Amino acid sequence: MIGLIFDMDGVIYRGNRPVEGAKELIDFLKRRGIPFIFLTNNSTRDPSMYREKLLSMGIDVPEDRIVTSGLAARLYMEKHFRPGRVFVIGGEGLLREMERLGWGVIEVEKARNGGWKEIEYVVVGLDPSLTYEKLKYATLAIRNGAKFIGTNPDTTYPAEEGLYPGAGAIIAAIKAATDTEPLIIGKPNGPVYEVAREKLGEVEEIWMVGDRLDTDIAFAKRFGMKAVMVLTGVSTLEDIEGSGINPDLVLPDVGELIKYLEVVEGENEAGGTA
Repeated sequence: MIGLIFDMDGVIYRGNRPVEGAKELIDFLKRRGIPFIFLTNNSTRDPSMYREKLLSMGIDVPEDRIVTSGLAARLYMEKHFRPGRVFVIGGEGLLREMERLGWGVIEVEKARNGGWKEIEYVVVGLDPSLTYEKLKYATLAIRNGAKFIGTNPDTTYPAEEGLYPGAGAIIAAIKAATDTEPLIIGKPNGPVYEVAREKLGEVEEIWMVGDRLDTDIAFAKRFGMKAVMVLTGVSTLEDIEGSGINPDLVLPDVGELIKYLEVVEGENEAGGTA
């Protein structure tokens, strides 16, 4: 059986607008009982918030089918690190995940009053409310020995107006200020793959559907998945040339995936009756 992993920004929607054919594809998968999850490097929302966003577009999926880099960061930290105070640069979704750790989140106000010295983990994602003060205390804490964790490496993300600065751009600023290499949780790295693989369940083959060569497609190649690239997000056909990262399939949008899945399903049924 095939299982599918979908990126979200630039694949299922762009900004607050669904990509053409996205709802029809998800309805098709649900009718056919084909396993799938959504896996996004964007940590500004948690799974419950993403479920609400998808519902507003007419796409209904259970919360446990949605994995964010913020969720993966929390699960990784619970498994691999001892408890310690956390400083968050990120959106509401990442803050919620770090609060769920129960280790204590140090806010800017406390950091301002010397609390930055108590910070043991600096977790950085996309932050629409980024300030210089946040960058300052993150830098001070890391230089004081705090562990530097980044949710994802995406330097940009696709929105309705075009490409906006992503978490990777913020991480790069802190990396430059601290001379410290962060641990990156999200695609194309291993920590988020562990979470996604467990969520997907028992499948024989995985198709990774994404819009970015450097995260989605590289992720698929690194972990032996079929790499399906759509042209509704960041990377273009021209980007593939000379990149050294070659998708197995390139589609104009996710809606086109239905016909390929129908063919594969037909072949599987024929093989099963032979």
